Amino acid sequence: MYAVVKSGGKQYRVEKGTVFEVDRLSAEAGDKVILEPVMFSGDEVVLSAKDLAKIKVEAKVTGHIRGEKIKIFKYKAKKGYSRRAGHRAELTRLEVTSLGAATAKKAAAKKPVAKKDEAPKAEAAVETAPAEKAAAKKPAAKKPAAKKPAAKKKPAAKKPAAKKPAAKKPAAKKPAAKKPAAKKEDEN
Repeated sequence: MYAVVKSGGKQYRVEKGTVFEVDRLSAEAGDKVILEPVMFSGDEVVLSAKDLAKIKVEAKVTGHIRGEKIKIFKYKAKKGYSRRAGHRAELTRLEVTSLGAATAKKAAAKKPVAKKDEAPKAEAAVETAPAEKAAAKKPAAKKPAAKKPAAKKKPAAKKPAAKKPAAKKPAAKKPAAKKPAAKKEDEN
């Protein structure tokens, strides 16, 4: 008999007595934790949510530990880039103590059964009591507060729209000074 349970977004296959680590839980060491089953396999395989609600997987917190250190190194050749980082997960160690059907059947069997003579009297008392209690609980109706007339607002004077300043024209460039032409000498 085994079950697949969900904890912290991960799934684990467990049997009675199984010890495993999950992401850190807020429970203290020695506390009992109820795990959510995703699948149960006993006499039959149970997969439907309706039937899984009847299955109970209970585990005991045996301690809180830290996982193995994971080293991260990023490197790009010929670029002068390298980064180092590390991570160490916070974990909780659990031991499965019970695995199987919930005890809903036992709780239903322990309910006291009323005798036939007392049943009508109890129902009559229950029917009258809520009506009396409801009438006693209701406070007197509150009167709505008188509304004040709203103050009239004067229409705001419209301001003329601000004009954007004219775009500046670029300064005209002066023509470059011409060099005097070199005199040509006649060679005769």
